[in-house]
Amino acid sequence: MQAKLGELASLVEGQLIGDGELMIRGAAPLCDAEPGEIALLDRAENSRDLAACRASAIVAPEGFEPEAISAIRVADTHAAFARIVCFFRPPRVAPRSGISPAAHVSPSARIADDVEIHPFATIGDNVEIAAGVTVHSGARIMAGSKIGPGATIFPNVVLHEDTTVGAHCLVHAAVTLGCYGSAYNRVENQPCRGATPGNVALAADIDVGAGTTIHRGTFGSTSVGQGTKIDNHVVIAHDARIGAHNLLCSQVGIAGNTDSGDYVVVAGQAGVGEHLCVHRGAVLGAMAGVIDHVPAGARIIGIPAVSERDFWVQQAHLARLPDMIAQFESLNDKLEKLSAAPSS
Repeated sequence: MQAKLGELASLVEGQLIGDGELMIRGAAPLCDAEPGEIALLDRAENSRDLAACRASAIVAPEGFEPEAISAIRVADTHAAFARIVCFFRPPRVAPRSGISPAAHVSPSARIADDVEIHPFATIGDNVEIAAGVTVHSGARIMAGSKIGPGATIFPNVVLHEDTTVGAHCLVHAAVTLGCYGSAYNRVENQPCRGATPGNVALAADIDVGAGTTIHRGTFGSTSVGQGTKIDNHVVIAHDARIGAHNLLCSQVGIAGNTDSGDYVVVAGQAGVGEHLCVHRGAVLGAMAGVIDHVPAGARIIGIPAVSERDFWVQQAHLARLPDMIAQFESLNDKLEKLSAAPSS
């Protein structure tokens, strides 16, 4: 498959700079592109990388003036380049095949029309699956769970009892929703599991990344708000309440009974302690260790987490520490010599 550069410019509604008749046969990242391909220059400050780029053309941001290379200028470089990539590599769409005879579906399950259940999936008692849902091989949907319209459950997902998944959610491979968490009580100094009659409830339009685990609530729901995106290998503990449109990056840990407001961002490997509230629009930096409530709009980082400004002040002081120690030792030596000198 190939297309003229001018045709690609029309496809993404961009401004053509250079030869519109140039034939393009593929799209690739800037560092990997070969002659005949188009590459992505998402930011003007990365233009220094063009010297080593072998692409025949680029997608570039508005205002960028290319030198010695044809370009398509657009307002949103990533969206435009995604359309071009999909033009050359269309998404694979397999025909829907309904419910496989190799799947196990309980007679009490309520399955809507246009549901696809792949071989070796297991659908438990009293499960409800709405129209347009796809359940891939190896998934186990346990009793009483509900899956909303258009959701996709990828291979080897486990939904424990009474889990609810909202419309158009994507639950990626090896996710576990609704397992028992670490809600233990001490009885005669021994850990004893507490009550776990709660569940997990996902609102609509949520992505749950591969390998993520969300524990069931003790009495109510561990809940995730609409539009939240959860990366791979995240753990959300019992009774946490995650707001709408949050972004939780890989290896984040959210302890039990923690609340987050809407539009919160938690960067990779950050951990949030139990019974805390992270308010609307806060940003928690990578590996932040959060041990206190976080105000709305705050940006915090470090272990224990402090404001971004205080963190960098601390880092500046730490960088000076070797010189300060040397100065201290020098002053201490002088003081000892003065103390040892005979008095006149």
